[in-house]
Amino acid sequence: MKKFLKNVNILFLLIIILIFNACKSQVIVDDDLSPAELIQRAQEATDRNRYSVAMQYYEALYERNRNNIDLVITAEYEIAFIHYKQKNYAQAREGFNSLLDYYNSPDQELLPQQFKVLANIVLKRIDEIESK
Repeated sequence: MKKFLKNVNILFLLIIILIFNACKSQVIVDDDLSPAELIQRAQEATDRNRYSVAMQYYEALYERNRNNIDLVITAEYEIAFIHYKQKNYAQAREGFNSLLDYYNSPDQELLPQQFKVLANIVLKRIDEIESK
């Protein structure tokens, strides 16, 4: 009977740990956060390797600012870069290529050029990694 109770306690503890871990990766993104605050919080999460949290902030940035191409491009680049950091190279490549499509327009000179340059650099790195 003691062994059974010990096993039940261990099982209960494992369930609590699993529930806690599942909950902690979800974040409630306040509606009143400015784009700069969303980016800052995403960068802080990324610095702590909390990629799922960072992704939620960048997705909020994207969804809330679809009419601001600079912020859309920022969000798309950062999401693709998180995939790259997580070694999800197919998703990263897809994200970077989608981002580069914005630069195939007559208004490309008005877009933030750093993301075009960085996306091409990371795509080259992905090619090098995958060719090994």
